[in-house]
Amino acid sequence: MNYQIELRHLQYFAVLAEELHFRKAAERLFISQPGLSRQIKELEQYYQTALLIRDNRNVKLTDAGVFLKKNLEQLFLDLAIIKNQIGKIDSGLIKTLQLGFIGSAVQVILPELLVTLKKEQPQLEISLNELPNERQLEMLMRNELDFGFVRTKNCPQPLKSIPIMTDPFALVVPKGFRNKLNKPVDLRDFKQESFILFSKDYSNSYYELVMSIFEDHGFEPHVSLKTVNALSIFNLVSQGLGVAIVPTSLKKGYYTHVDFIELNHIPQRTTLYLIWNSDNLNPAVPFVLNTIKKIKSATP
Repeated sequence: MNYQIELRHLQYFAVLAEELHFRKAAERLFISQPGLSRQIKELEQYYQTALLIRDNRNVKLTDAGVFLKKNLEQLFLDLAIIKNQIGKIDSGLIKTLQLGFIGSAVQVILPELLVTLKKEQPQLEISLNELPNERQLEMLMRNELDFGFVRTKNCPQPLKSIPIMTDPFALVVPKGFRNKLNKPVDLRDFKQESFILFSKDYSNSYYELVMSIFEDHGFEPHVSLKTVNALSIFNLVSQGLGVAIVPTSLKKGYYTHVDFIELNHIPQRTTLYLIWNSDNLNPAVPFVLNTIKKIKSATP
């Protein structure tokens, strides 16, 4: 018999795949155990393959069942996002905004953006999420974030980006260390030092950009520690565990026992981007883009 697949078949299978027990799954679904068995049998006949291995004691997923379970998790997440997006379209109101950011955005534009948004839309609920660059990209692709502030050149479709600001790098050293320097800083003088850097999880393209600085100076750094948190880097440097290279804008807003030596003489620069999904239907998207445009035009 050729059964028509319905959403309930997939929902029943998803619960059973979690429980791996027909009675428990049936109780969660508020249906009879024979009814659940019948729905799963129809699903298997539709796909023409076994999804479960059953015996008197255990239920296990076949390889096909594992594949279906994994893809259903994403399917149900997408359906929830669709429902949320349709609600936003139907109301036409700017209700919620999910923002992702990295630490340097807090020092540059994020506070001014938040003040402006709350002034013009007092009822707007804003959720802030400090996340590594790559994680923001993943969430933006799934419309789990409306905007992200990132340092990365990689922007897969349908993501769009605009540059917010470009700044040079700075060498971060323990407080008082720069007083020992009697000449302009040369990174080659630091090739025996341990370096504390943002990890590739922060941004692969950013990490490669920083490594190109060392390559230009003819040495490969000894990277003793990596993190995705700027404050952690500064605290580690202040404890004498190494030196660091970070975007110059990060020297604003952090009160730590370190000095920043700007490396304006090197060609490398890093850009902070605002990034969003062009398929995102949240009415807040054009509103935020227009607000960012106004802030940038008003900035000297």
